[in-house]
Amino acid sequence: MSKAAHPHFVHFRVPSKAELIADGVVHAVGILIAIAVGTALLAFAAGKTGTGEYASLIFYLSSLLTVLGVSCAYNLWPHSPVKWALRRADHAAIYLLIAGTYTPFLIAVADPLVAGSMMGIVWGGAVVGMAVKLFLPGRFDGLAIVFYLAMGWSGAIMVRSLAEVLPASTMWLIAAGGAAYSCGVVFFVWRNLRFQSALWHAFVVTGATLHLVAMTDFMVIARV
Repeated sequence: MSKAAHPHFVHFRVPSKAELIADGVVHAVGILIAIAVGTALLAFAAGKTGTGEYASLIFYLSSLLTVLGVSCAYNLWPHSPVKWALRRADHAAIYLLIAGTYTPFLIAVADPLVAGSMMGIVWGGAVVGMAVKLFLPGRFDGLAIVFYLAMGWSGAIMVRSLAEVLPASTMWLIAAGGAAYSCGVVFFVWRNLRFQSALWHAFVVTGATLHLVAMTDFMVIARV
């Protein structure tokens, strides 16, 4: 079906077969990494984490696989009303992953007021962001990019509290993952660039992998 099949895709460039293959490969690599590292993380974290921590870890990994799976379906689906529906889910799932990534780290913060306040900010922002993407699709897309970045880096306001409970290596890995996501935004908005989607998702997979390693560093390696 042509991109004119849905009015919202009129200005979208149809990717070539090579671009779709490249994007599919990047997504496949990301999904395999998430499954392999995530499975190992859950296995080694068992017994080293509290019930709340372990539950948040499961939720984080579920949100990561959801983002990668929905993104793969959306980006490889031909232009059609179905693709537009997948776009809603794809963009909404990003907020879910941001909040899901923060949660295991915030649970470890000693001060319940600080942790609770930050949890409220992150999850409140995620709920609002998901609602906009699901019920007002195609609107505020430019503002959404700013909101994604603001939510992603919001943890900077409590860096001292996080540094009290997280190893320095974990902090650096979190920052590196955030930097990868942020740098990838350049390709996210560069719609006319060939292999734009594959490049953007390569940065996403890199950022997600760094955060997976950060989670492993904190939940397993630091507790050996």
